[in-house]
Amino acid sequence: MRVLIVDDEQHVREAIELLADWERHGITEIDQAADGEEAVRLIEERKPQIVMTDMRMPRINGIELLTWLHTTKPDIKVLVISGYDDFEYVRHTIRSGGIDYILKPVDPDSLNEALSKAVQAWQLEEEKRQRVTKQNIEMNQMAPFYMDRLFSDLINGYGNKDNIVSQLRSRVPLPADGMECNVAVLCDDQFDEGLLSKFRNKRQLLSFALVNICNELLKDQGITFRHIDKPGEVILLCWNSRLPFNDILERINDGFYSILRRKSHFGAAKMNSFPDDLPKAYSAAIQALCSRNLLTGKSWIHRERAIESENSRSLRLSSYEEQFKLAALSGNKERIEAATDEWLRDVKERDLVSPEHLVRWNSEWDWIQYHWTENEVKSTQEPVEDTEISQDLPYALPYSEEGMICWDRWREQISGRLYAASRVLTQLHSKDNHIIHDIAQYLEQHYHEEISLQQIAGRFFLSREYISRKFKQEFGVTLSDFLGRIRINKAKALLLNPQIRIVQIAEMIGYQDEKYFSKVFKKLEGITPNEYRKTHIH
Repeated sequence: MRVLIVDDEQHVREAIELLADWERHGITEIDQAADGEEAVRLIEERKPQIVMTDMRMPRINGIELLTWLHTTKPDIKVLVISGYDDFEYVRHTIRSGGIDYILKPVDPDSLNEALSKAVQAWQLEEEKRQRVTKQNIEMNQMAPFYMDRLFSDLINGYGNKDNIVSQLRSRVPLPADGMECNVAVLCDDQFDEGLLSKFRNKRQLLSFALVNICNELLKDQGITFRHIDKPGEVILLCWNSRLPFNDILERINDGFYSILRRKSHFGAAKMNSFPDDLPKAYSAAIQALCSRNLLTGKSWIHRERAIESENSRSLRLSSYEEQFKLAALSGNKERIEAATDEWLRDVKERDLVSPEHLVRWNSEWDWIQYHWTENEVKSTQEPVEDTEISQDLPYALPYSEEGMICWDRWREQISGRLYAASRVLTQLHSKDNHIIHDIAQYLEQHYHEEISLQQIAGRFFLSREYISRKFKQEFGVTLSDFLGRIRINKAKALLLNPQIRIVQIAEMIGYQDEKYFSKVFKKLEGITPNEYRKTHIH
């Protein structure tokens, strides 16, 4: 702590400095000023927590200094040390929030008692200030989530609509009741694998980037928020626009492209009356987006639900299960590619393929693979909950960078699933050839990267559940624990080099957070990385 002693007599200042037990009170810095004017300058410059001042001084006197402190620096604690037993001085000290009024000559006990009260008062208020600051930080961190929650309830039609709108109006500008608005929706699962892989398991980061770009371009003409109940959905409300809504969405897409090198498809609808028609408009927008035709058209903005023709037969992946399984069991490359190409040929003959279809077929694939492998994994253990292995971002569907079907990528995904199924179903009579051992080898080679379970599932064309359960059965540990042990073993070798800082070691083995690295290290080794280093370096 820092104290400023203000008195026009140097010997008084020096006496106070000698009489006070600074160390006992935790005071390490003591400054002196000869009058109020010099005191004001030093207070602004040095920022003391406690000021001890005389009352009668040249230029700015004690009364003026106390008034200035009370008005501009109310956190500073003030002790008055005066040679005058004057009622007006005492009253002004009390009114200005002074801690005590001490008469000269100064008694050491009185001085230290008053100083103790000033220190305690400042510390109590400082603790309160820190609590308030922490609460404000936490509230600011939670505010976006809370706003998204309110908007999500509004579009879902949950809760008291008037109460929700009232809470939102107190925080952000909104259109007037009954006003016409436009609504648009985009979904992160309609981006291609290239973009999703850049964000890996950070779905919130991708949503954050999308929302920020939208809000920056909308400014006072609207607002963007995340759908809390449907991760990956971003929703835009636009009102008072001087431009057609399509033009605004095109500008937003230009913003996406300049930062992410991708554009987004939007489902859009008009809301006749805010907020009453918001759920209906949102429903129309999301249906238009998810039913868009991936085979034809170049528009990025979709306003109508695409309808299949009466002649377009329903295509179910389950109808092809038998030939897919025979191809997988054969282990024959030509048989697998033929089964893949037959499926894709039938898809191309349709007049409509939508994102809804891709999601449904992907779910069917997951079920088929689970059905094929459930007898192969005898464990009754529940799927593993991974802490280091995140499942955040969705499985990358076969989209091109333009958000249309990428046939080559889709062919690779289907044949990859069949090759993976072939190895699982036939087992190849050797543990060394089992696909789970390939995954273990991949972890050993890529331990320093940020690895997600979804990424591994996509790379090896197996379900996340199968990988987790089979990994536990094969190695006796979870995927997270296996990866953690690899990383910690690498860290132990690096810790033997005293020139490498622990924070650098954490980054080198795949941990971005040094504290989390230390926590994992201590859990596995029983000591902290620093303690390990001290023990093994002599």
